[in-house]
Amino acid sequence: MQLQLFFPFPSPSPPPLPQTPTLIITSTLFSSFFFFFLVVLVLFSSRQRRQPKGKILPPGSMGWPYIGETLKFYTQNPDSFFANRRRRYGDTFKTHILGCPCVMISSPEAARIVLVTKAHLFKPTYPPSKEKMIGPEALFFHQGAYHSRLKKLVLAAFLPSVIRGSVSEIEQIVLKFLPTWENTTINTLQEMKRYAFDVAMISAFGHKRDSEMKGIKQLYQCLEKGYNSMPLDLPGTPFHKAMKARKQLNETLRRLIQERRGNEKAGGGGLLGNLLGAKNHKVDQLSDSQIADNVIGVIFAAHDTTASVLTWVLKYLHDNRDLLEAVTREQDGIQRKIIEENRRLTWDDTRHMPLTTRVIQETLRRASILSFTFREAVEDVEFEGYYIPKGWKVLPLFRTIHHCADFFPQPEKFDPSRFEVPLRPNTFIPFGNGVHSCPGSELAKLEMLVLLHHLTTSYRYPFILSFSP
Repeated sequence: MQLQLFFPFPSPSPPPLPQTPTLIITSTLFSSFFFFFLVVLVLFSSRQRRQPKGKILPPGSMGWPYIGETLKFYTQNPDSFFANRRRRYGDTFKTHILGCPCVMISSPEAARIVLVTKAHLFKPTYPPSKEKMIGPEALFFHQGAYHSRLKKLVLAAFLPSVIRGSVSEIEQIVLKFLPTWENTTINTLQEMKRYAFDVAMISAFGHKRDSEMKGIKQLYQCLEKGYNSMPLDLPGTPFHKAMKARKQLNETLRRLIQERRGNEKAGGGGLLGNLLGAKNHKVDQLSDSQIADNVIGVIFAAHDTTASVLTWVLKYLHDNRDLLEAVTREQDGIQRKIIEENRRLTWDDTRHMPLTTRVIQETLRRASILSFTFREAVEDVEFEGYYIPKGWKVLPLFRTIHHCADFFPQPEKFDPSRFEVPLRPNTFIPFGNGVHSCPGSELAKLEMLVLLHHLTTSYRYPFILSFSP
C-alpha cells in the first residue's frame, strides 16, 4: 500500500500585479509631489542614520532612503542575500529591510549574547499586525516579570513528565489520519498542518470535547489565512476577515474560560488548565484576555512550524532511500517488541529511536524553518566594538549558522550522522535559545516520532512524491 504525497513549491516568479486604471496627473503636480516625497525620505533617512561622534555602526549598506535593501531581500534568494553580505562585511553587519534599520549577526557567540547573556537589552519584536492577530498579552511579546511568570506556566504544560502521558492521544490522531491518506494524492504540508493542529489542541485544552473544538478550529483557520497578509483592515481583505475571526475566537475562548473557571472538573488539563490555576500570593489570577491570547499564541507556535518540519522530513527520507530503509528497520524493531508485549507505543519507546531522532535533527538544521528571529535594542548598546542605536532591530541568523561549513562540513548534504558526536556550542539552535526559546520543542519532536513510527511500519516505500511547478 502506498501514500502519494504532493509537495507544493512556490512558482519561481511572482504573479503579475492586477491592472489598474491609468491615472492622468499634470506634470507640475506630479513633479512637486515627487520632490516633496524625496525630501521627506531623505530627512527620515538622515534621522535614522544619525549617530553619536566616536560611535561606530557595524559595516554594511543601508540601501535607498526608507526602502533600504528590501527590494533586494525579496528579489534575491535570502540565503544569497545574507551570504553575500557576510562575505563582504563579516559576521556582524547592518542593513535596512522591511522599513527598519537592522543589524544581522551570524556567529554563534554573538547570537548567544543577544539571546542569552544580554537578553535584557534586546526585546522580542513582531510586526504590529501579527501582534494584533495573536493578542498583545501573549508570551512572545513580553519580557521581564510578566514574561517570566508566563514562561513558567507554559513550560509546566510541556515538561517531559507531562507530555509523556500524551503519547496514546497523539497516536490515536495518527491512526485516524493514516487511512485517509491511502491510495490518493494529498497536499503534504496541508495534511501535516491538520495533524499538528489536532496535537496542538490537545496540548492547549487537555481532554477536549469535540463540540467545543470544532468551532475553535474553524475560527482559527480563518484567522490563520490573514497571518501573512497585508495589514489592510478594509472590508473584503484577508486581514479584515482574519481580525473578524479573531474577535469571534476571543469570544468563544472567553465563554470556555468562564465555564471552566466555574467548574473545576471541566478544567481538562493542558495549557488552559495551567493558566486557569495560576495564582500566587503576589499576583492575582490571569485575566480572561491574558489566557485567551496565550492559548492562541501556543496554537500558532505549535502547529505551523512543526508541520513544515514534518513535510521536509518526508521529502528528505524520500530522496535518501538508504536512510529511509534504515529508519524503517529501527522502527520495525520497536514494533516487534510492542507486538510481543501486547501493548501500545509508549514514551520510553520514543526514547529508543536514535536514528529517527537524528533524521529530525538534521532536518531542523538543513531546512532551518526558523531562518532568523527579530529582537529590538531597548537602549543604545555597545556590541562587539560596534554601536547599535536604541530601536534598531537585531536579527540572529539561525539558518546562516546552520549552513556554515566551519560548523557543518558540506552543509548542503543531508547527513544525520553529524549528530552522532557533540556539536560546537550554540551552533544548533532550531528552537531559539535563552528565555525566549520555544517551550514546546519536546512536544514537537514527540509528535514527529509518533507519526514516523506508524508511517514507516504500516507502509513500505510509503510515499511517492510529486511536485508542482
